[in-house]
Amino acid sequence: MGKGGGCIFSKKRSTLEASDQDPPNPDRDASVHSQNQTPPAATTTTSATATTVENSSPQEAKKLKVLIVFYSMYGHVECLAKRMKKGVDSIDGVEGFLYRVPETLPRDVLEQMRVPQKEDELPVIQVDQLVEADGLLFGFPTRFGSMASQMKAFFDCTGQLWEQQRLAGVPAGFFVSTGTQGGGQETTAWTAITQLAHHGMLYVPIGYTFGAGMFKMDSIRGGSPYGAGVYSGDGTRVLSETELALAEHQGKYMAAMVKRFAPHSFVPGHSLNN
Repeated sequence: MGKGGGCIFSKKRSTLEASDQDPPNPDRDASVHSQNQTPPAATTTTSATATTVENSSPQEAKKLKVLIVFYSMYGHVECLAKRMKKGVDSIDGVEGFLYRVPETLPRDVLEQMRVPQKEDELPVIQVDQLVEADGLLFGFPTRFGSMASQMKAFFDCTGQLWEQQRLAGVPAGFFVSTGTQGGGQETTAWTAITQLAHHGMLYVPIGYTFGAGMFKMDSIRGGSPYGAGVYSGDGTRVLSETELALAEHQGKYMAAMVKRFAPHSFVPGHSLNN
């Protein structure tokens, strides 16, 4: 089974992790320093201003952040997330960051379900970290047509952010995993939109921007206009290259939307009427 981008599944073993390396940050210090140089005669009178401008250059070069927050039981959503990060990172000026949500099931229950041990390399998200994001992508498997309880429990912890509307205006999207073709590729994302609505976030579906790959009927493929997706079957199915490519496309698409919204983004704590 050569497809799946290195993601191989077994209920008795851990999933293989893709190792996507982030591209290096461009060094713009030289150009910023050159632009802010002053004539010799004015050096003593404008040194404080020049220092202030030069010290701000790292902030100006800072990349926009897309947080990819997910829950994955057998590794399918995790593989989508890692491929999605590759897409985000391919857009200049934007960087993706992977986070898990906390597990809510006890270890003995997970063992009975033959859930593989999670790797320790990916951090568990803290609710307050969401406010650092310029864009958010949430991934989760379905449970009877809606998000898994682990992701729902995480959203239930965002009450203080909701009260202060700290996430208002942030672009956000979804990607999902279902066990069967009728298991909720659309409804799992559709029923999650209420979370974004209450926070005032901007839902960003992918529509049919993936092109011809959205219309092919020659193979089983997860995903919909609502976002990337995968069919997990009994937990052992390997992702197809089309499913992974759709995830990478969603990463690129979201990164492009984040760049478009960034100059006009709503600043938390400021009135939209100002």
